[in-house]
Amino acid sequence: MTFEDFIQQPEFLQMEAEAKEMKNKVFSDVIDSNGHQYVDLVQEGGGVLGIALVGYTYILESAGIRFFHLAGTSAGAINTLVLAGIDTIDKEKSKKVLDVLARKDLFEFVDGDPALKQIMQKIIDGTPFKKMLTKLLWNIRKVKQALFVNLGLNPGKDFEKWIDEVLEKSDGQIKTIGQLMQRRGKAFFPEGLRHRVTGELLNDDMAQLYIIAAELTTQTKVLFPKMGHLYWGNKTDDTSPSKMVRASMSVPFFFVPFEIDNIPDAGKPANSKWITEAYYFGTIPKKVKFVDGGMISNFPINVFHTRSGRLPRKPTFGVKLSSYRRECANVDDLRGFIGSMISTMRHDADNEFLLRNQDFKKLICFIDADVEFNWLNFQMSDEKKKKLFLLGAAKALEFIRDFDWEDYKSVRQEELKKSSTSF
Repeated sequence: MTFEDFIQQPEFLQMEAEAKEMKNKVFSDVIDSNGHQYVDLVQEGGGVLGIALVGYTYILESAGIRFFHLAGTSAGAINTLVLAGIDTIDKEKSKKVLDVLARKDLFEFVDGDPALKQIMQKIIDGTPFKKMLTKLLWNIRKVKQALFVNLGLNPGKDFEKWIDEVLEKSDGQIKTIGQLMQRRGKAFFPEGLRHRVTGELLNDDMAQLYIIAAELTTQTKVLFPKMGHLYWGNKTDDTSPSKMVRASMSVPFFFVPFEIDNIPDAGKPANSKWITEAYYFGTIPKKVKFVDGGMISNFPINVFHTRSGRLPRKPTFGVKLSSYRRECANVDDLRGFIGSMISTMRHDADNEFLLRNQDFKKLICFIDADVEFNWLNFQMSDEKKKKLFLLGAAKALEFIRDFDWEDYKSVRQEELKKSSTSF
């Protein structure tokens, strides 16, 4: 499959043309000398549904929008890291992301035992359990080893290798977290990055990056790379960026938990950094395990929220892949009960933030990709991949058509007035 297979679809060509006609529409008060407008972007997790995220960012970039601060979880973290690492913030990057994605066989990410891979795919395809029973019993020792010893079916090594290759072959030739964050520093900002009305230059020192992971050993929500020093100490800057995303996308039982060993100050009481950043008061562990960040924050829309009491210079766009809470869940059988329980954990904190900040509803694009597509189907057909990409693009176009920056600022101003008078 090639890059052209995605972008030469007639429906997409029409969407791209319409998006390009919106370059003069105001989306933000932060612009550069080339007229690009800057927004912050938060991307939700959702396995292979992340293909839709590329369709979304492609359309926004076609409209002249560029991404300043970036955050994401799981699949959202993958797109976040690649967008952050393959070039500077002023460059159009979704074409490059789509190109590397088109050339990758996603089923290679499922890098566990071949027999277990076949069983997993049949389950994903909806094969009745009774038809799988003989094969499961035949491979029971492998299943026990994977789930009860390794705690996951797939090592995730292929994924790490792929991300490393993508970043190393990019314009920035990124190999370490230190190099990644250096490229997001002020020295690499585009010329004339300023407020469109006042002309005031942007005073940020860095375009922030947050990748969310769930660390089970100390029960901590981790924001990489900000909290990386807790786990890698002074080696953080020399660590591969792929480690951050591998931690974030460790879907429980599907992937082996990501592990970091030789934690600095292991065996000692928690120091001030552990207490203030992780709110952990116990003994620092020697090693820790991570699972998918979506277990505690699948849509970290709150990370760039400011309580400064003044209007933001740029919006925080959020893109959701799931149709969560559009209808009641079926909790009358074990599968539905467990699935709903996990979904409640994944979304509760994010929903609470949205409930308290009603203005953010105007900033979120709902792709609802999980209605039609299975988020763990890494063997998805090429036709479905193209359809998923189109869905993300179509929802993005609908979103930017309707988005009104001045209207959003008015709503936000009202929210600020309410918060200033509340006790």
